[in-house]
Amino acid sequence: MFAEMRTGSNFLEASLNALPGVMCHGEVFNPHFIGKKDNLALFGIDLAQRDADPMAMLARMRAETDGLAGFRCFHDHDARVIAAVLADPACAKIILTRNPVESYVSLKIAQDTGQWRLTNAAKLKSAKVHFTPAEFEAHLRALQEFQITLLHALQTGGQTAFYIDYEDLNDTEVLNGLAAFLGVSGRLEAPDAKLKKQNPDEVVDKVLNPAEMEASLARLDRFNLARTPNFEPRRSPAIPSFVAAADAGLLYMPVKGGPEAAVRQWLGQIGKGGLITDFVQKSLRQWKRGAVPHRSFTVLRHPLARAHAGFCSHVLGDQGADLHRLLSKTYKIALPKPGTTVTPEEHHAAFLAFLRWLKLYLSGQTGQKIDPHFASQTTILQGFAQFQGPDLVLREEGLAGALPFLAAEVGCAAPAYATEDVAAPHPLAAIYDDALEDAARDAYQRDYMGYGFSRWRG
Repeated sequence: MFAEMRTGSNFLEASLNALPGVMCHGEVFNPHFIGKKDNLALFGIDLAQRDADPMAMLARMRAETDGLAGFRCFHDHDARVIAAVLADPACAKIILTRNPVESYVSLKIAQDTGQWRLTNAAKLKSAKVHFTPAEFEAHLRALQEFQITLLHALQTGGQTAFYIDYEDLNDTEVLNGLAAFLGVSGRLEAPDAKLKKQNPDEVVDKVLNPAEMEASLARLDRFNLARTPNFEPRRSPAIPSFVAAADAGLLYMPVKGGPEAAVRQWLGQIGKGGLITDFVQKSLRQWKRGAVPHRSFTVLRHPLARAHAGFCSHVLGDQGADLHRLLSKTYKIALPKPGTTVTPEEHHAAFLAFLRWLKLYLSGQTGQKIDPHFASQTTILQGFAQFQGPDLVLREEGLAGALPFLAAEVGCAAPAYATEDVAAPHPLAAIYDDALEDAARDAYQRDYMGYGFSRWRG
């Protein structure tokens, strides 16, 4: 069952498990547990063994389940398993969807109340939440990208899936149609009655800022949102991160993990100052038509320096709790606990272990979805090209000379560029050695070769 959080997958699983000869085992390939929260083993296979050989878990599940075995799969679950089951025509696919605004608001409420399942209506916890436009658009993009992946795999494999919407989960006839699709003889007399619908009010009554929500949704193309079974056509996932100068024809296309804050600060000082953000394809095209002449640019950072910045912010820093836990528990990497003081030697050892893990991560051997802060810069620039590539690809070490040239191209005076300091337990220069350089080159071979990076010089 392909689904997402807050789409009704628990409810559908319960109805499937009420069918004789069907057993859905939950989120078997969730990165942090197996089947259900806090469960770390299934069929005698623990988390580390599952991640090392997910196909063995699939085989064991099929062999040890009486009847039809299945599991729930979300977009951030093991990519190797998603590819394997999509390529298998003998595997029936169920695709569960829900209005993305409703799923987003429901997710926010669950995070706020801590209530993810409801079996007793008397214990309902309710709350009103704040609708954050940028957060919703990221949620929507993740849904759309996964739907596109599923659709493309089914089309190229000559297969189909059983599409079911959240609103159909109480329709016994639809559920029995699903049973027929699965090829089982059993039928339901009624949907599972244990789980109760949470927050049944209209979505505008569940948010604190309905006017802001409506204004945010209005700028999205409603025709693409209504597309079935996908929400939106293929497009560059990086467009919302693009930044333009408010009164000059300069567009910055950031590579995550690069000197984004420093370049944004420089760009915001052009002319009278200010930035234009939150682009979508429509508004970006409008900007390009109106800003003539214009130039777009991106900035590459040395792969080792970029990996170190990402390690400090997204593993050791406030944004890295999930990845820190995953690396520590699943991959047994000795990482310092947040807030602790480490020696340069300890920082070097942890970073070196991380770089070696990065090679597996970027090769698709871990099953985790690739975070853009760690993706190769080659892949990110290829993603830009789905919409349009940048006019200029600059290097971080040459920005002081390149940015004035860029500003002159559109007839603007260039402010001074201030370099950016990376927050780290110890600067890269204090721990740098051949081992780190070699590990970075192993992980980012395409970047080193494609963009001619030599050894890091600080």
